[in-house]
Amino acid sequence: MIRLSGQVRCGSAADAAIVAQYLPEHIRLSRAEPGCLSFEVGQTEDPLIWSVEESFATRADFDAHQVRTKASVWYQATGHIPRVYEITEG
Repeated sequence: MIRLSGQVRCGSAADAAIVAQYLPEHIRLSRAEPGCLSFEVGQTEDPLIWSVEESFATRADFDAHQVRTKASVWYQATGHIPRVYEITEG
C-alpha cells in the first residue's frame, strides 16, 4: 500500500477559492481510479491550508494517479499552489 499525507498550502484567499472550486471533481475522479483505497482532502482550521490523506493499493496505482492528476483540469488550475507531502509504502 502507498500512503500520501500532507497539505496544500494556499498563499491567499483567492487560491483557497480555486481549490474549493476544483476540488470536488478532483476527489470524485481520484476515488474512481483503480486501486484507490481512500482519498480525503479537507480544509483545516486555517482556511488557507488543506489536509490531504490518500492511499492506493499498489505503487502502480499511485503512479497512475499522479500521471492523471498532472494532466487534469485540477492541476492546471492549482499547480502553482505549494504542496507539502510525505509518501510512505508498506
